[in-house]
Amino acid sequence: MRFLFRTLFFTVFILGFSLSGFSQDKVKSLKVMTYNIWNGFDWGKDSLRQESLIQWVKEQNPDVLALQELCGYNEEKLRHDAAQWGHPYVQILKEGGYPTALTSKEPIELIEKNVSNFWHGLLHVKTFGIDFFVVHLSPSDSDTRLREAKQIKSRIQELQSDSYIILGDFNTHSPFDSYWLESRKELRDGMATAKNEKYSNLRLGEFDYAPMAELLSIPTVDLSLGKADLEESFTFPTPALIGLYDQTPETILQKRVRIDYILASPALAQTCSQVNIFNHGATEKLSDHFPMMAEFQIAK
Repeated sequence: MRFLFRTLFFTVFILGFSLSGFSQDKVKSLKVMTYNIWNGFDWGKDSLRQESLIQWVKEQNPDVLALQELCGYNEEKLRHDAAQWGHPYVQILKEGGYPTALTSKEPIELIEKNVSNFWHGLLHVKTFGIDFFVVHLSPSDSDTRLREAKQIKSRIQELQSDSYIILGDFNTHSPFDSYWLESRKELRDGMATAKNEKYSNLRLGEFDYAPMAELLSIPTVDLSLGKADLEESFTFPTPALIGLYDQTPETILQKRVRIDYILASPALAQTCSQVNIFNHGATEKLSDHFPMMAEFQIAK
């Protein structure tokens, strides 16, 4: 009887250990980053900043990277940069203007390149089994951003998928930030001053949360919720702008906002284990935007 008990105990122990190992083997980490690189490193003239940013991205080792403002880039140039951070697969929205792009460690399936109904365009691709929508919404007009958000919402709802991510430079505020944004009178007044006859970044003179609310209703989850201090998660502007466009250290601090996001489907959001907004240190000089990265634990 004692022999039988010992045999049974060790069998259960070994079986449990094996199943535990099997379960761990079925899950892998997936790191997804978004980065607005600021006018394609001054349309390719700022090679020092380009080299520094490439090295920084390489050190972070994302599996998927969404990029905005690839000014002066074509596919060949993007492939050259992406190879340096370990991504053999790339898709770029367009050549000319302000292209977006996505690079990946795994093959990328192109779903849609749309440059006619969006301010900068919409890139929809699929990699790692996830639909990625790389966005760079209008930087100048709240009504245009709302139209763009509605188009993105329609596309995703037609997918009938539970695995999608929207990421990039949204140029809009989140209703989750209203608790601190509404007290920023100097920021709102500055945006009102910039208003022209055709475009406005405010809605009836107030901060505009409508585009982000539209995207959240798809539904999506703002991955920073519960994983970052939203008021300290500013992604624009950076100290790299000091001395340009009349920017001073004081004005940079006054204008800090969160306008770059990673939104994920509810099912995918449940697998998100970590979010980092890299808004201190080396990234202060690499672009006028700060990058952010989300890490998922997904089934292989």
